[in-house]
Amino acid sequence: MKKQTKTEELAFEAAFAQLEEIVGKLEAGDLPLDDALALFEQGQKLAAYCGAKLDEAELKVQKLVASGAAVLGTVEPFDLEEVR
Repeated sequence: MKKQTKTEELAFEAAFAQLEEIVGKLEAGDLPLDDALALFEQGQKLAAYCGAKLDEAELKVQKLVASGAAVLGTVEPFDLEEVR
């Protein structure tokens, strides 16, 4: 297994790509148990990191919409489910 970059040093897209790769390997089901557990643990960290990055982006968009709406006088709620 190749050495991975620290999760917090990855761009969202790179972390998500690694997560997809891990899911593919785990779904194949042909890994020894120790390797599967190590990949699962890494996948959990990547999933948490990606989730946090998405939450940060959502808050940033909400603030931008709110600051723009303050100028315009209206606020529109941001629905994260619409973009997923």
